[in-house]
Amino acid sequence: MTKPTPPPANGLPVLSRPELARSFAYVGGAWVAGGANATLAVTDPATGAKLADVARLNAADSRRAVDAAHDAFPAWAGLLPQDRSAILRRWFELMIEHREDLARIMTTEQGKPISESRGEIDYAAAFLEFYAEEARRPNIEGVTSHLPDAEVEIWREPVGVAALVTPWNFPSAMLTRKAGAALAAGCTVVAHPSAETPCSALALAELGERAGLPAGVFNVVTGDAPEVVGAWMDDARVRAVSFTGSTEIGRLLYRQGADTIKRLVLELGGHAPFLIFEDADMERAVSEAIKAKFATSGQDCLGANRFLVARGVYDAFCTRFAEATKALSVGPGMDDPDIGPLMNEAAVAKQEEQVADAVARGARLLCGGKRHVAGPLFFQPTVLADVPPDARIMHEETFGPVAAIAAFDTEAEAIARANDTEYGLVAYLHTQDPRRIYRASRALQFGMVAVNRTKVTGAPIPFGGMKQSGIGREGSRLGMEAFTDVKYVCRDWA
Repeated sequence: MTKPTPPPANGLPVLSRPELARSFAYVGGAWVAGGANATLAVTDPATGAKLADVARLNAADSRRAVDAAHDAFPAWAGLLPQDRSAILRRWFELMIEHREDLARIMTTEQGKPISESRGEIDYAAAFLEFYAEEARRPNIEGVTSHLPDAEVEIWREPVGVAALVTPWNFPSAMLTRKAGAALAAGCTVVAHPSAETPCSALALAELGERAGLPAGVFNVVTGDAPEVVGAWMDDARVRAVSFTGSTEIGRLLYRQGADTIKRLVLELGGHAPFLIFEDADMERAVSEAIKAKFATSGQDCLGANRFLVARGVYDAFCTRFAEATKALSVGPGMDDPDIGPLMNEAAVAKQEEQVADAVARGARLLCGGKRHVAGPLFFQPTVLADVPPDARIMHEETFGPVAAIAAFDTEAEAIARANDTEYGLVAYLHTQDPRRIYRASRALQFGMVAVNRTKVTGAPIPFGGMKQSGIGREGSRLGMEAFTDVKYVCRDWA
C-alpha cells in the first residue's frame, strides 16, 4: 500500500479549492492508492461522464485502517473533551467555508439539484456543530447509594473503533451524523462511503485533516463494500457499526456482527404513508406532499410512498397534486431543477416495473409513467391514483419519483393501512383536529411522525425507525449511546 500525494479527481467540476477533489482513500493520516489498476469509476448520473477513478482498497487495506484507528484510539479518547470539541468545531467551520465546492462535488457524483446539495452541506455541518458541543459534556451521573458508606457513579466511556457505512443518497450528511457522534464520544472511525459517491466523503476527510483530526482518528476506506466492510465485521477490534442503507443489507450486517457482539445502529428502509383527512388544509397538504415525495428525486428513505386520502377530498387532492407534479422541472442537477437523475439503471427499471404493475392492477395514471427525455437515468415525475392494496408499490420501497394514491373511508382504516408494512421509519399526517393528531400520532407504528409538515429532521432530534426500519437512533444525545459503554463504579474510601 503506497502513500503518495494524490492527484485531484480531475473529472469533477471546477472548484475554488481543487484539493477537495480527491481520488485516493484516506488511512492513518495519509492519502492511499489501491494496488495496480485497482480503481472504482465514479460517473455523473446526469451525463454518464467519468468523474474520477477512485482507489479500490482490498480487505488487507481495510484491516490496516482498523490498525490505524485502533492505535490512535487511546490518545483520542484521552483528550480533554474541550480539545475534541475544538477540532469538531473547526471541521464544521471549514464545511461552511467550503459549502459551494462541497455541494458541487455532491451534485456531480450524486445527481441531486444543486440547491438540495447546498442544503445537505448545511445539514451535514450542523451535526459537527452539535456534537462539538456534546463532546464538552461527558455524562458522569451520580446515583444515590444503596449501600452504607459507599459512593456510586455511572460513567460513559468510548467503546473503541467505530465502523461507519454510508449510502449514496446523502453522502455527506450520513457521514457527519455518524462521525460527529462517534468522535465526540471519544471513538476513532473507519468509514466506508458508497462506491457510487465516494468523492464527497474524501472531501470531508481533507477538511477533517485541516481541522486537526490526528492521524488514524478518521479514516475513509473506498472500495467494494463486501470486501471492505466484511473485514471489519470479522474484526473484534471494531466494537460498533453504524449503517444506513437497505433493510436487506442491514439484516446481513446484523448476522455478521453476532460473532464479535458488535454494537449496531441500523438505519434501514422506509415506506412512508402520507395521511390526508377531510379537515386538512388542502393547499398546504399538496405543497407538503410534493416535498415529501419528490425531494432528492424521490431517492430518500423518508420519501412518502403511499398517499392515503379521505374519500371526501380524494378527487380534489388527486387533481391538484397531479397538476403540481406536472409542473416540476427535470434535468441535470447543476441546472437546479426540481427533479434530477436517478442513481443507476436499476433504480429507473424499478420505477417502470412498479408503474406497470399498478396500472395492470387497475390504477389510473394521472401523469408521467415513463423515462424522461433528459437522459437514460431520468424518470418522469409520476402520479398513480386508485392504487389497489395488492400493487407492488403499496408494499415495496419506491426510491424514485412515483407517487401512489388511494382513498380511505374511516380513521381506523387509514391507520390500519398506514401500519400495514414491515417498515416503520416516518409517517406524515395532515389534519387540523387536535384530538385526531394525538390519536393518530400514538397509533402510527413509526419512529417519527410529521404533522402538517414535511421537514422534521435535524441534529438535535433522534432519527430512527421501528420494525424493519432499523435499530438505534442517530442525532441528538441519543446518537452517542451506541459509541459508549456504561461503567458503574462503587467506591468506599476506607
